[in-house]
Amino acid sequence: MRYGEEHGPLAIAHRGGLALGPENTLATFARATALGVRYLETDVLTTSDGALVCFHDPSLARLTGQTGTVADHSLASLRRLRVEGRGQIPTLAEAMAAFPDTRFAIDLKDDAAGPALVRLLSANPSWAGRVCIAGAWSNRLLRVQRAVPDVTTALGWRALTTLIAASRSYARPPARVATGTFAHVPLRLGRVPIYAERIVRRAHALDIRVAVWTVNDQVTMHRLLDAGVDAIITDHPDLLREVLIARGQWAPLAGRRTNVPTPLTRS
Repeated sequence: MRYGEEHGPLAIAHRGGLALGPENTLATFARATALGVRYLETDVLTTSDGALVCFHDPSLARLTGQTGTVADHSLASLRRLRVEGRGQIPTLAEAMAAFPDTRFAIDLKDDAAGPALVRLLSANPSWAGRVCIAGAWSNRLLRVQRAVPDVTTALGWRALTTLIAASRSYARPPARVATGTFAHVPLRLGRVPIYAERIVRRAHALDIRVAVWTVNDQVTMHRLLDAGVDAIITDHPDLLREVLIARGQWAPLAGRRTNVPTPLTRS
């Protein structure tokens, strides 16, 4: 099944589920999938030798305490570092191989990430249908999709900004903004609210599905789902799971039980 083809709203674990462990690490991805989460959001950057790694910041300082950037290091060099002192930085290939039943929303964080992703998916063609690319300008996203047609895309920055601006001004967005299947709409940027319910109506009129990020409280999750949002991206997939179970909308990974709580520890 391709990315997003399931019925009902999608539960997407932001950076694997920040509340579950060190972000964008295999251990945290495993905790999210143990809950039955089908969708993981991650970020990718390229190393000096062209490896595609799951890591959000260009700088290594916040997460590893080291100086320099991901692009300054080879993959072998990054292997010696630890995220929050615990988790190794994985490659995207390792993550996709380790969780073969999982879909990945992938933010392309640098210019080299697009060509590197094309190489990875061309070498592993069965993976392409599991991927939605986002977090970049439309031309970067469309170049990947032209090379790997089975990839799903979110709107690029310009199209997303146009959709949001039109919705906030009660205007009808132009049809040309429909450059992707999903619109990844921020709930807010800093203290500025961005999401509004009319974005859902405007997007759906153009056959664009709406994913809202980053949503971490259950009251807001219910409100968004009531408004018809198609996906929620959250640091707390455990809380979103509870909401979807209560609403009868939870669709876990095959073989995962929903009636037994999974103990969560931040190790």
